[in-house]
Amino acid sequence: MTDSVARLYDAVIAIRDTNPEKSRTARLLRAGPAKMAKKLAEEAVEVVIDALHGQPEAVVRESADLLYNLVVLWVHAGVHPDDVWAEMQRREQMFGGIAEKLPKDLVQGASRRKVVALESRRVRKRR
Repeated sequence: MTDSVARLYDAVIAIRDTNPEKSRTARLLRAGPAKMAKKLAEEAVEVVIDALHGQPEAVVRESADLLYNLVVLWVHAGVHPDDVWAEMQRREQMFGGIAEKLPKDLVQGASRRKVVALESRRVRKRR
């Protein structure tokens, strides 16, 4: 799998400066991080919905879309797949297995990010 992600990463790097009229990837990268994050979140939700509906084929397809959008966001953020694999290896060594998520209180040097509310689109009723 890491080879596939690395090839995808290299392909996104190669195409990022091409004509956005001809490349969905270039268009997405030019749209900025908010658009990239939105696309990533949409794909994650689609994976969840398909999993809840017991549709493994759809989960596979949407997972591929999710990975694509994650890699596009990595390229924008300057994150290389090797950085992610190194973090996974570090966690595996730390916990004696890879199947556990790193507890937040063990993350060194990283403070909790502040949660910010998204702009509300609701219109307040006048009284």
